[in-house]
Amino acid sequence: MKTYRHELKFILNKTYAQILKHRLAMIMEVDKNSINQDNTYFIRSLYFDDVNNSAYYEKVDGVEKRKKYRIRIYNLDDSFIRLERKDKDRDMTHKAQTKITKETYQKIIDNNLNDIDLTDELLNEFVTAIKTKGLKPAVVVDYQRLAYTYPLFDTRVTFDENIKSGRFNNDLFSDNYMTYDVLNDNETVLEVKFNEILPSHIASVIMNIPTVKQAISKFALCYEKKEI
Repeated sequence: MKTYRHELKFILNKTYAQILKHRLAMIMEVDKNSINQDNTYFIRSLYFDDVNNSAYYEKVDGVEKRKKYRIRIYNLDDSFIRLERKDKDRDMTHKAQTKITKETYQKIIDNNLNDIDLTDELLNEFVTAIKTKGLKPAVVVDYQRLAYTYPLFDTRVTFDENIKSGRFNNDLFSDNYMTYDVLNDNETVLEVKFNEILPSHIASVIMNIPTVKQAISKFALCYEKKEI
């Protein structure tokens, strides 16, 4: 049975983002993946969609129950590659994930699907979707993330900045990307995730900062930018 988490998304300007980061740092822990001096880390994701761009249009049309697949790396490290499926049901999300090798990743990109070991359930599901639904690489999404965690209800608050859309290149490990900014320089995407209830002391900090709650999708923003 899938376990869904609450996921709330906001847009806020960087001045308020800095204030919120400072306040959260006093009550939450910095994510262990942080490697930079400013406690951020780099995320690059390759999203997949079918020939009808169903994942994109379901998002745009506000379909309540939907899913999408992506392959994600952190800090351009090719030793840790994850295949993920994100299921969405209104403001609730579920994420299935499995680690894959760079060799498997390359076979997916080269469409050498029959050479892939499909003993992993999610990988088998994904490859089947490629074969039956025509899933193909759709867009690369880059951004810097600062994440704070809190153990109660597995609470997680993230700040995503410098969000860029990769264009005409679906290689996660390319060092020659052409990318485009998808938000204004002064905008930050704030995401708040928790299992049951958002702890009150974290909620009070977040709600005291001017934000605009939005059904924002970095995938959709970057997809639209790619098509310009």
